[in-house]
Amino acid sequence: MQKRKTYPIWFAAGALILYTVLFVIPSIIGIGYSFTDWSAYTEELHFVGLENFKVILSPEENYRKIIGNTLLFTLVTVIFKNVLGLAMAVLLSKSVKALNFHRGVMFMPSVLSTLILGMIFSSILNPAEGLLNVFLRKVGFDFLALQWLTSPKYAFGTVMAVDIWRGTGYIMTILIAGILSISTEYYEAASIDGANGLQKFFYITLPLLLPTLATTTVLNVIYGLKVFDMIYALTNGGPGKATTEVLYTIVFKKFGTGQYAVGTALSSVMFVFMLIIGFFMIRVMTKGEVQE
Repeated sequence: MQKRKTYPIWFAAGALILYTVLFVIPSIIGIGYSFTDWSAYTEELHFVGLENFKVILSPEENYRKIIGNTLLFTLVTVIFKNVLGLAMAVLLSKSVKALNFHRGVMFMPSVLSTLILGMIFSSILNPAEGLLNVFLRKVGFDFLALQWLTSPKYAFGTVMAVDIWRGTGYIMTILIAGILSISTEYYEAASIDGANGLQKFFYITLPLLLPTLATTTVLNVIYGLKVFDMIYALTNGGPGKATTEVLYTIVFKKFGTGQYAVGTALSSVMFVFMLIIGFFMIRVMTKGEVQE
């Protein structure tokens, strides 16, 4: 029997120390600042307890709406990216013409800079001279030429749609790898038993793909909770008051105006969200895993 390879204790200890110094300690220090009055306008720090968190949860402020926007953005984009990515992965894992070309086209948006994509789409979706509205008017669909990014009614949905378009190809690529790792023997046995394509998907592909889906879901949740550049490039949190504002865009603005304590408090809230939601998603998504 082949022995499992082991590593010296000092190697693990060194990695743990490095992780602690580079990640754990800065995180703890950052959370500590959220309990102070740290700002660009004070020379000394004073402990203020939960005052910054009271400000965040105050009904007079827009922070509740901002937190709600962040959670809504995360929920919607996670669902659509996974569903569309899975559908495309199943389709493009079959033998179709120019398979690699189609995969490359679908994956391309996720390779490009998110900030650059946001700038491109802000031009395309310009209500007056944007390519989309100009095209719709040319073909006689004037009623569909909407204020995509300048109307509070459509702006947040538009931002989510652009982000779903950008990230679906990345999820598709991961899921294709998961599908191709499933042994063909399962499908051959199912065919002998008379199973159709839909039955093969629900009883073979989906159960064996749950570990990969768990990974893509957690990645999407983390990205959704810390989204910044796409919204900053498209709307900068507007139009209006906090229409598309999310936690990291407001953190950016708070630090930009010297309100460091409130900014770190918001970052602490985000950190807690990531821990709780990430842990919950892993537990739920891995509960029904099937081992090959």
